[in-house]
Amino acid sequence: MRVSVTDDPATTTASRTGGPPAPADPLRTASFAELRSLFAMEPDAVHLNTGTIGVMPYEVLDVNDRVTREWNGGLRNVYPPGMYPEHRAAIGRAFGVDQDEMVICHNATEGVARVINGLDLHEGDEVITTSHECYSVLSNFNLLRNRHRITLTVLTPPVGPDVTAEEIVDMFARAITPRTKVLAFAAVTLFTGTRMPVRQLCDLAQRHGLTTVVDGALLPGLFDTDLRALGPDFVTCSGSKFQCGPLGTGLLYVRNKVHPEHNPLPLPTFWPVISTWYPMMGAPPPRTTTRVESYNMGDYLQSAGSASIARGAALAKACELWDRIGRDRIERHAVALGEHTRARIVERFGVESLYSPLTDDRLTAPLVAFNPFPDRADGWNITKFARLVDELESRHRIWTRWTEFDVAGSPHQHYAARICTHLYNTAEEVDLAVDAIADLVRELS
Repeated sequence: MRVSVTDDPATTTASRTGGPPAPADPLRTASFAELRSLFAMEPDAVHLNTGTIGVMPYEVLDVNDRVTREWNGGLRNVYPPGMYPEHRAAIGRAFGVDQDEMVICHNATEGVARVINGLDLHEGDEVITTSHECYSVLSNFNLLRNRHRITLTVLTPPVGPDVTAEEIVDMFARAITPRTKVLAFAAVTLFTGTRMPVRQLCDLAQRHGLTTVVDGALLPGLFDTDLRALGPDFVTCSGSKFQCGPLGTGLLYVRNKVHPEHNPLPLPTFWPVISTWYPMMGAPPPRTTTRVESYNMGDYLQSAGSASIARGAALAKACELWDRIGRDRIERHAVALGEHTRARIVERFGVESLYSPLTDDRLTAPLVAFNPFPDRADGWNITKFARLVDELESRHRIWTRWTEFDVAGSPHQHYAARICTHLYNTAEEVDLAVDAIADLVRELS
């Protein structure tokens, strides 16, 4: 069944003119089996790697193509006032923030680089982060260490089925010193799929007067998230992973107002590097201390020369589809599939195979990392994991990936297979993948 995503004009008009209420959006009531038909996915493909790249809906592809043709050759203004103001406002509402705090960027890596290099850090200032961050986070902080002589403290988080949120918060709390200025961490770790206790870590940072930088690459499109309520200063996101927008799209949240119930700290000094909107002389107004912005920081960051209007419009369309389906529904479906995945992995390979959390629901996400090989030492063997992923794709058309990360107390970097579930996946696909992995492990062992 192909789900229609077109509103009935008559019904929409009647509801706006005081007539009978419009029926429920068909996307809100469609089953997830029906919703799969929205996506440009080959019917025999099993895509369990959304943590790397999502699958675009047909409508998103269509918008990207249509808008490209509309502005090709200068038929549309490629420098509109504010750059994507209506898209940024609509996307911001979906994530609990305003247009002045929301930026459409090229990807999470660009967002991370612009945030980290815009922080007001100087020699001797300390940043605390973890070894499980994305490469772009660690490389940009290392750039600041080399350029400005900051101190970078890199912690190795605990892994495995019995990790708790309190262990992670305590790890950060014990590392804070009088020189600490920034806490930086992922909302969901790329490598082990640990959903970090963001609100608790932001509370910790606020008690110490620290700025928080959150890599939220895996948040949009997966979790029904209110970015402001989480309490961070900056969140950088991917638009092409769980949000299923085009490659080359990302989102950046920059706290631009003070809402004491979420984050009572003054706005941190921030330099909007890569900006054509920043004043050419003088300085912006002082940063606000209230719920009303003193200037539009989003505009400063959004206005950075020409950009792909088509990709921004397509990302906005993807966000609109998610709003219509219901972000709460999508989260429940993906989380339930994640629970099913963990159960099947424990059943097949044992609980000791898990690198991802299991017992603390606050830390679980629909990304599950595990070592399926019976010899635990194979967890150090990159060749076997690369072969496993390649064979899954070539023999079974199942797309997963392997990950690599530090484990506290281990002299070796560890490797894992990783399965990610999303709204277009099913329990049957997970079962198929786990069974295929078990068969391949017997061969490779």
